[in-house]
Amino acid sequence: MAGTSNTKRIAKDFKEISNDPPLDMSVQLGTDGDMHKWIVNVNGPKESPYAGGHFVVQVILPPNYPFKPPVISWQTKIYHPNVSNDDKGIMCLGMLRDGEWKPSSKLSNALGYIRQLMIEPDVDDAIEQSIAREYKEDRKEFVKKAKKWTKDYA
Repeated sequence: MAGTSNTKRIAKDFKEISNDPPLDMSVQLGTDGDMHKWIVNVNGPKESPYAGGHFVVQVILPPNYPFKPPVISWQTKIYHPNVSNDDKGIMCLGMLRDGEWKPSSKLSNALGYIRQLMIEPDVDDAIEQSIAREYKEDRKEFVKKAKKWTKDYA
């Protein structure tokens, strides 16, 4: 029975987000049509150094979703303190931690928060400390590198 309610919840979330996606985003199922794997296309917000870029984010919904949080990873390289600078592209997002995520949490809120982090990174919760330090100490250099990576990869 848990699988049925899980599938219903995922279908409901997908429909809601597809019909009313967060600003600068669109959502689709992965190529195999698996409801547990979503592809989110993110346009860099105009008020960020990522403006003009087109990013792909993967959302994996675990079998015990919504009791466990989704896993969000960037498929497009991005120069950002809250995204791991490796081939995994894992995003450090407080609300997606086991202790923070609740079954009542909305995936649309998490996606909206991604956009907000593109505008204003959370350097106190950074996964890439050197980028966070640069953001705090030399914003001009951070913006220059973020724009270059956006041009090169997105």
